Amino acid sequence: MTAGNRTLWLLIPAVLLIGVCFLYPVSWLLQRSVSEPVWGLQNYITIFSKSIYLGVLWNTIAIAGATTILCALIGFPVAYSMVHARPWIRKLLIFVVLIPFWTSILVRSFAWLVILQRGGIINDILVGIGMIAEPLDIVYNRFGVLLGMVQVLLPFMVFPLYSVMARIDGSFFRAATNLGATPIRAFFRVYLPLCLPGLGTGAMLVFIIALGYFITPALLGGRGDTMIAQLIFERIDEFGDWPLASALAIVLLIGTGLLFAIIKGVSKLRRGRI
Repeated sequence: MTAGNRTLWLLIPAVLLIGVCFLYPVSWLLQRSVSEPVWGLQNYITIFSKSIYLGVLWNTIAIAGATTILCALIGFPVAYSMVHARPWIRKLLIFVVLIPFWTSILVRSFAWLVILQRGGIINDILVGIGMIAEPLDIVYNRFGVLLGMVQVLLPFMVFPLYSVMARIDGSFFRAATNLGATPIRAFFRVYLPLCLPGLGTGAMLVFIIALGYFITPALLGGRGDTMIAQLIFERIDEFGDWPLASALAIVLLIGTGLLFAIIKGVSKLRRGRI
């Protein structure tokens, strides 16, 4: 048996796994989305012609985008501190960032629900110190959704940034300042462009994962914060509407795939110019 044949045999388990766990379910959903109640694109026409579905699609994109931006704004200084801090501080920061991976998303979402409710610890503290006269509504709205999702997805931004920042030669920044650039200008013209691969990878991971989120927005959000995964569950659980739910799932899958392809294309174009 040649080396090529041995490699082919080794690929068979992976191909079977992808076929059984991904390709078959996706093809089944695609078939139901265009064949029920009759063959055609009526389910997709319904999605893009009714404001309720368009509103949910917009909510999904807006929440995922806001989560990505917030994760970048918080994750960048955290990753920078991890790279440039003393070893024991770096270990402590890595430990803090890794904590979310050790607890289920359901438990974390319920914890935020307890913390943010009108009788929760945050409102109790703010009322107790006299900052507010009555409890704030910081749950069952967009604020609660974003807070919960950022807390869960932040590691997916921090670690790609950390891996890139750790490889940046500090002499580049010092050379820019020695040549007359102010620290701020050196940061934006030298350091930040070198961090873009990690920033792009982290943003892609956070945004794509956020698109399919279900538990956190379902627990912490209101009716105006419904995302597409919640709508899919609702159509199946409450109405048994598998055709429309399948079409929504395919739309989400195609949108995610197009986004991934665009990001990869932009990345290749950028590398080609460099």
